[in-house]
Amino acid sequence: MSILSSFNTGVTGLQAAGSSMGVIGDNIANAGTTGFKSSRAEFQDMLSQSLKGIDGGDQMGSGAKLAHITGQFTQGTVTRTQNITDLAINGNGFFKVQAPFGDGFTRDGSFHFDKDGYMVNGDGYKVVGFGVDDKGNITNQQNPIKLGNTNIAATATSEVNMRMNLDSRDGVKAFNPAMPDKTSNFNTSVTVYDSTGAARLVTLYFNKQADGATWEYHAMVDGKDAANGKPGEMLEMANGTLKFNQKGQLEEETQGTNAFNFNKGALAGQKIAFNFGESLKEGGTGLDSATQYGSKSSVSRHTADGNSAGTLASMSFNDEGILTAVYDNGQQRNLGQVAVTKFENNEGLFKTGKNLFKQTLKSGQGAVGKPGADGRGEVLSKSIEQSNVDIANEFVSLMAAQRNFQANTRTITTSDQMLQEVLNIKR
Repeated sequence: MSILSSFNTGVTGLQAAGSSMGVIGDNIANAGTTGFKSSRAEFQDMLSQSLKGIDGGDQMGSGAKLAHITGQFTQGTVTRTQNITDLAINGNGFFKVQAPFGDGFTRDGSFHFDKDGYMVNGDGYKVVGFGVDDKGNITNQQNPIKLGNTNIAATATSEVNMRMNLDSRDGVKAFNPAMPDKTSNFNTSVTVYDSTGAARLVTLYFNKQADGATWEYHAMVDGKDAANGKPGEMLEMANGTLKFNQKGQLEEETQGTNAFNFNKGALAGQKIAFNFGESLKEGGTGLDSATQYGSKSSVSRHTADGNSAGTLASMSFNDEGILTAVYDNGQQRNLGQVAVTKFENNEGLFKTGKNLFKQTLKSGQGAVGKPGADGRGEVLSKSIEQSNVDIANEFVSLMAAQRNFQANTRTITTSDQMLQEVLNIKR
């Protein structure tokens, strides 16, 4: 009986070695597969009988069996590409896609946009991410990432912010709207947008008043841009005053008339607020506002909201997985953020082919979140994660499996020779 059992023991060894060869062969075959995670065959011994029952010891084994095939989720090498929709995860986590069987998870970030504007993988499965609100802020609502409208509408300017210094050494000048350049102490220009998105140039003229602490400003537009205006004629459309204390800090700002009437179909009565910083009366410190120091009048910076209509010019992902669109009018808008899903037990995921996994009871439920948060890896743009297969190690394992197979064949041939000797006893 022991001779016959040795045949079975040798067969289990051959089967185990063959299974090991299959796993190693699959790893080698996928050494060039993007985002592929290698596997490792794990074996257990088989017990046939115990000569002393439950007392322990004197136990005879009956070979080996394939017990587990464990996925190896080590980080693969990340290589750079020129495709902006190529993404790689550096760290823990998976991209989430809408597969035919439900939610699929992958490390393969070879994505692109389809004809409907959705970001998809090579098989056309939509990539899931977080959407944006009307202001372009990332929300927590999960949706397929979509490019959306490639155009943005024009927005009229509603506010101009200026940080500047007005020279306290200047003398008093009486302002004449007919000759603003010659009758003002200082002037500066800013580009604003009307209701149709057309760019208009507004010039602000500043005049020091007799008290030495108050300045008037007059916002004027060339007649070629004004309704019922004449080219070369400057028309006043807004005004106000700035009052400073003896330290040169902005004490108070007041706004007078404010109604911009542009021509060529623009909405009449457009209001543009001029903000010179937070005055002391508004609770400011005087450190981030207009000043009146004894130095040359100058503008340190100015910004204006509003924009002309624009068409999509380019896109980019940052390391947080946020997709940003850049338009030819200089505006930028967030379109969405790639979601990253992490599992408590990556080895418990089920391979479905096509570089996809799906969750199981062993893997636990995937926790979807934003890249870099709560242990999730960061997303690298213009990058692809390669297979984590180490060819050198696989070849060494392949040789070991081959030697193991050969050794088990020796068990079978030797058992056969022994059995032949038993049959020869009768002769």
